[in-house]
Amino acid sequence: MSKNITKIGIIGNPKKLSALKLARDLSNWLSKKGIRIFVSHDCAKMLSDKKLAVENETLLSNIDILIALGGDGTLLSAARLVSSSGIPILGVNLGGLGFLTEVNYSRIYEVLEQVLSNRFSIENRMLINGYVLRKGKGKVSLFSALNDVVITTEAIARVLKLETSIDKQYVTTYVADGLIISTPTGSTAYSLSAGGPIVHPALKAIIITPICPHTLTNRPIIVSEKSVISVEPIFETNKIALTIDGQIKFDLLHSDKLIIKKSPYALKLISSPENDFFAILRKKLKWSGHSINYA
Repeated sequence: MSKNITKIGIIGNPKKLSALKLARDLSNWLSKKGIRIFVSHDCAKMLSDKKLAVENETLLSNIDILIALGGDGTLLSAARLVSSSGIPILGVNLGGLGFLTEVNYSRIYEVLEQVLSNRFSIENRMLINGYVLRKGKGKVSLFSALNDVVITTEAIARVLKLETSIDKQYVTTYVADGLIISTPTGSTAYSLSAGGPIVHPALKAIIITPICPHTLTNRPIIVSEKSVISVEPIFETNKIALTIDGQIKFDLLHSDKLIIKKSPYALKLISSPENDFFAILRKKLKWSGHSINYA
């Protein structure tokens, strides 16, 4: 990013006192450096500072970068907000695991000094788009996701039957507790817990992972970024739900069909030079940090 950064947006989890405090401190610190600050309405309302508060549309039209304060959930919300705008996001981890919010709050001022001096890199993270085809209504429930799209049932002890096709070619009818369709970024989220592979975020691919499949030979599949995935539930229960990034939920109706493909947009994630994907994996998954000499 070559242009000077003069306007910064801040979005935070209004339920986290640490996020609110850091939002206030960052606003004061950045203002002293001549940076114009815009704070999301929810966050500013909790700070009781109406001067900084702006609605999301105003926020996006006025900023060079967006700082997301919280955990990965906050960044996922911010990602959907900026998905088509091309505005880079800096995620600050105030939560737990933090695969996406890689900058720890203790280093935020150090990292911001680098950002303001244009000493940072940007990772382009693939997004997926989708919609539900509903009989008589066409496309409904349009969405974008950074991590994943999940189909599950709320019925107790009932599996789903999910007729799945890729590029109009029938693959299989999964009999499982559900199905996860994820991006490479989302491969370290719910998909990983369900036995899916870890996929480097620089790759462009879509991962299909069944949740507790009835047939044990139903394994995760990685398909091309150009693939169009179609999933049609065969209803034997009245409660089938579609969840986007673990945050947005839609109920599916009889004869609904889910269509998912790569988004034309990518999330621009500001990356600290000190961190890389494998360093994050070692830290978060508690892998060995020692190399082995086989000589």
